[in-house]
Amino acid sequence: MSKKIIHRANTRGHANHGWLDSHHTFSFASYYDPERLGFGLLRVLNDDVVAPGMGFGTHPHDNMEIISIPLKGSLAHRDSTGTQEVIQTNEVQIMSAGSGLTHSEFNGSKTEPVNFLQIWVFPKERDIQPRYGQKSFKPEDRVNKLQTVVSPEKDGEALWINQDAWFTLGTLRNGFSEQYALHQPGNGLYAFVLDGEVEIDGEKLGRRDGMGISRTDKVQINSSGDAELLLMEIPMK
Repeated sequence: MSKKIIHRANTRGHANHGWLDSHHTFSFASYYDPERLGFGLLRVLNDDVVAPGMGFGTHPHDNMEIISIPLKGSLAHRDSTGTQEVIQTNEVQIMSAGSGLTHSEFNGSKTEPVNFLQIWVFPKERDIQPRYGQKSFKPEDRVNKLQTVVSPEKDGEALWINQDAWFTLGTLRNGFSEQYALHQPGNGLYAFVLDGEVEIDGEKLGRRDGMGISRTDKVQINSSGDAELLLMEIPMK
């Protein structure tokens, strides 16, 4: 029998630093809940709004897969691999911190805030050479479809991740109904509703609600209205 855990939007950790307004689905920084230390190898799911011209100064990471998904606005990125990029809405960035690197992230605009998801996943192989990837995905290719944006397949159309994990995005319309089949035994699925309402495995979820499902090989997704959805298939151990 499947196992479910639901995290309603209003139960997330919250920190407002003025320049940064951040909601934490899982324990992060000063927010700590021993019941919310992640979902399988998914460690961090932060919903960040950064004020114009502001951002995170240079800081280190190692042995973590870090995915950034701008939902509104643009995010400027610079790291010690020599990468310097701006990530826009409909783009996804992944950084394998590997043996160690430093990076900084700033709002790419001086006039408009940026809202982006920052997601951390524990890696499959440790101490790999640090690497950076960024890709644009057509929004029309996920209307009433699930569009894979991150996968462990190096030669696929999605961004490569150093883990047996798959991330998909969907812009769902009224009447959408699909069964998500997990790629690998022992994986779980964490669903995060970006906007609207959707029913997942019989549970109704609203904007910024999250739900993890494990001990199953398929998950039913239904939508009776417009919704934006992120699915993260993650090894549970």
